[in-house]
Amino acid sequence: MTPSTGAALRLLAASVDAKAVAEIGTGCGVSGIHLLHGMRPDGVLTTVDPEPEHQQFARQAFRVCGFASNRARFIPGGALDVLPRLADAGYDLVFCDGDRLEYPDYLAESLRLLRPGGVVVFEGVFANGRTVDSGPQPAEVLRLRELLRTVRESQELVPSLLPVGDGLLCAVKR
Repeated sequence: MTPSTGAALRLLAASVDAKAVAEIGTGCGVSGIHLLHGMRPDGVLTTVDPEPEHQQFARQAFRVCGFASNRARFIPGGALDVLPRLADAGYDLVFCDGDRLEYPDYLAESLRLLRPGGVVVFEGVFANGRTVDSGPQPAEVLRLRELLRTVRESQELVPSLLPVGDGLLCAVKR
């Protein structure tokens, strides 16, 4: 994750005064740290990842950065298995950095999870420039294009594409 992507995540979390954030794709915790810095001091980050060792790295990184253990909830598992169990309209921000083939499915779940005025964010939507290439593309890029089209055409969302890192697609739920 680039510093500018992290700064954008921190800004987005702060702009919605986030108390509850869902993160798809814990990784080593870098994005979670940025989100936690932007969230309210009593906010809780719920982070989902199929790899328990990723969550262990993130747990340690959060501790090193001084975040209390009750600021993050770690749920191991695939996003499409875990997200349906999370509360409807219970989140201020949903950050998606998981399997790009599942991004359109994450959007549907995010719309259910977000309160009105909440923000959904997708990382990596430029796919290293491949989303605008005219030649034949792999399934991942086709799914990203589908996501971009769906978000652009949605009456329920106010979208913006931020040119930071490998592209952040952000949208506010009306």
